Amino acid sequence: MTKPVRVVLTRARGGNDELAERLRAFGLDVVECPLIRIETLEGPRFSASGYDWLILTSRVAAELLFARLDGPLPPVAVIGPGTAEAVRERGVEPALVARRSTQEGLLEELPSPAGHVLFAGAEDARPLLAGELGADVLPLYRTVSETVLEFPQCDLVVLASASAARVVATLGTTALCVTIGPVTSGQARADGLDVVEEAETHDVDGLTAAVKLAASRIASSRS
Repeated sequence: MTKPVRVVLTRARGGNDELAERLRAFGLDVVECPLIRIETLEGPRFSASGYDWLILTSRVAAELLFARLDGPLPPVAVIGPGTAEAVRERGVEPALVARRSTQEGLLEELPSPAGHVLFAGAEDARPLLAGELGADVLPLYRTVSETVLEFPQCDLVVLASASAARVVATLGTTALCVTIGPVTSGQARADGLDVVEEAETHDVDGLTAAVKLAASRIASSRS
């Protein structure tokens, strides 16, 4: 019997559950090895009044922002369907969901000039949007590398962030990589990793489809 394709998921703890369930249902051997953790940055409650746009680039940012928000929101622009879903779960319909799930994609679709903009997200987020828009920045969390004593042997590694790609590059694995999008792919390739698939959409659906495609090719090569 051909052994199942082994896949390592690298998101922070609690962030792999849905993807792991789908991949196991597909018959893959799924191992979770979180490479980063999310550290919430404490701060006072705040109001977004006076802004023309609020920009969110991750589900984590949406969750933390609503936990500290007082008062109504301006129009909300988001990157990725996962972020859009997190905003909708809190009763707000995003005014803009970037068709390309990158900061560059969102920048292309925002009006110019965008007015007074608030960027709420990771302390270590890429500075492109904030810099181009002259936005105020509200840091809500930071990503921190986890200590990994031994990385699991596997066929595929799933990378859902550039931060995870940077950590994998230090671990010496030769496994093939599946990424969540072009920014993560770019970081992975810059660090010498072998990216074989990239999710078409920046969410669990996109990652699931990309991993299945890569795993099916590996399984075919064994038969």
